[in-house]
Amino acid sequence: MNEKVETNYDSSAIQVLEGLEAVRKRPGMYIGTTSSRGLHHLVWEIVDNAIDEALAGYCTHIEVTIGKDNSITVKDDGRGIPVDIHPKTGLSTVETVYTVLHAGGKFGGGGYKVSGGLHGVGASVVNALSVWLEVKVYKDGHVYYQKYVNGGHPQEPLHIIDDCDADRTGTTVTFLPDPEIFQETTIFDYEILRNRLRELAFLNRGLRISLYDDREADKKDSFHYEGGISEYVELLNKNKNPIHPTIIDVSGSENDIMLEVALQYNETYNAGIYSFVNNITTPEGGTHEDGVKMALTRILNKYAQNSGMLKNNDNSLTGDDVKEGLTMIVSVKHPNPQFEGQTKTKLGNSEVRGIANRIFAESFERFLMEHPDEAKVIVDKSMTASRARIAAKKARELTRRKGDLDVTNFYGKLSDCKSKDASVSEIFLVEGDSAGGSAIKGRDSVTQAILPLRGKILNVEKARLDRALSNEEIRTIITAFGTGIGDEFDLSKLRYNKIIIMTDADVDGSHIRVLLLTLFYRFFKPIVEAGHVYAAQPPLFVIKHGKTIKYVLNEQERDEYLATLAPNTKYEIARMKGLGEMDAEELNETTMDIEKRVLRQITVDDAIAADDVFSQLMGEEVEPRREFIETNATYVENLDV
Repeated sequence: MNEKVETNYDSSAIQVLEGLEAVRKRPGMYIGTTSSRGLHHLVWEIVDNAIDEALAGYCTHIEVTIGKDNSITVKDDGRGIPVDIHPKTGLSTVETVYTVLHAGGKFGGGGYKVSGGLHGVGASVVNALSVWLEVKVYKDGHVYYQKYVNGGHPQEPLHIIDDCDADRTGTTVTFLPDPEIFQETTIFDYEILRNRLRELAFLNRGLRISLYDDREADKKDSFHYEGGISEYVELLNKNKNPIHPTIIDVSGSENDIMLEVALQYNETYNAGIYSFVNNITTPEGGTHEDGVKMALTRILNKYAQNSGMLKNNDNSLTGDDVKEGLTMIVSVKHPNPQFEGQTKTKLGNSEVRGIANRIFAESFERFLMEHPDEAKVIVDKSMTASRARIAAKKARELTRRKGDLDVTNFYGKLSDCKSKDASVSEIFLVEGDSAGGSAIKGRDSVTQAILPLRGKILNVEKARLDRALSNEEIRTIITAFGTGIGDEFDLSKLRYNKIIIMTDADVDGSHIRVLLLTLFYRFFKPIVEAGHVYAAQPPLFVIKHGKTIKYVLNEQERDEYLATLAPNTKYEIARMKGLGEMDAEELNETTMDIEKRVLRQITVDDAIAADDVFSQLMGEEVEPRREFIETNATYVENLDV
């Protein structure tokens, strides 16, 4: 029994955090994390406010600037925040927006019919987590200004600092994130900002968004797409050989719910379907995506039957059949979205399913009737996918375990671990039989399984599931994982908590690693998303001095370690041998020992960007692959995706 601690438990023991103090005390509650992702979330909150003005029809240009001091400035040409006194707070409306939680035009006050963003924590949270924040409002021929310091405290009341043209309106916000809150980093990543701002420009047809980086001369981008998400599909399909020329563009609204869909089929065997609600990605889908997919399957079956392409005794096309080679963007603007799922990125509004179904079905059916040549190509693609699906179902039988199958020598390859506890078990996919032999001898046989791979596995970016399942290496991997594949996939049956790719630190090893990651991304994506996939990091150099032996991963670590040695220390540096040339003891000490090894976790933070990289690296087109490698030539020896 715990010993009582004598304290006064009365009203004085209850802490009340006033206003923005609560945000600084528990920032994770408001922005999710104080890592790099949370830091960039501050930018999205301010940009979302400007996007709201664009959705309302008042803003045409948003400018984002990274300052030399890593401050952020967001400038828009919207209406400008109201500057009059707010009736409830007695403060100016500007000060209310920046110092009062949940104050703004998004909370049913009639400011906006539809507002962007997911959490809507707003400008006040950005203010609370900044060293300082300045806001300028251009309105009624004046420039209004207010500055806040030390986590959102007004330095002065809102006041006029200048005059401007009578017709100029808008808001400019500049803030500097607080390093006490963002202890991991306060450095903004240009590419993270660029990719999201480009996405927002695609999702908001006609809006111009510009990005400037004052830290580097002439580093800037500007995005403006009159075609909206149709141009997004065009970009995503640029390396995938579209099979019909027209990007199908559908839009409509019902009950203040606006739907936009753009799609085009390509020669690949993978689907790229990306959905958004109020500009926020919904990777888990939801009712908007469900409604469009249902209509897609129904209308293609109807057209195939009416045109005679699908005979009476043919199997109907399934949802998987009509998705093969499909690139599609689904964007919904909803006045009151309700989200489901642990990550709150799945739309749950039931009424959206029917609305999306009706709007899309009508326009898609009209397109097929008006473009019979393109319709035939699309239906042919789906019917071929249907035949391949049936063949794959038969091939999949080869990958199923029967009862408590002992897989110690499954296909003469897998050396399984003794533990049946998936939470502590891990499997190494090892390049070559020689390294595999050393790994088997050097492993911890209780928790570590070894699967040697002979040569380079099939590139699944260029192969359908049925062909992939006829490849013995891939069948072995599927069987070893235990999850099944396709519509039978079950993540809960994964036999290993860590799947570790162990290849040489050279170009060939990188190629094998990318082939495996392509397999995982295309056929086992939930395994990657759940964080089960890792790349081993074998050292590149060994440094010996005296009785000390130090392994380092790369040139940078080598130089940093040498700098720590005392002057005149005698040392030897040797480049490490390949995995196949290491004996069991060396392999264990450098790459497999849980206490000493270095693993790189493979994550998929941005599915669209990941899809594009895999298409460039592993697709049919040679030029995009050459361009990618030339652009990233510095990193070829340690290529990771």
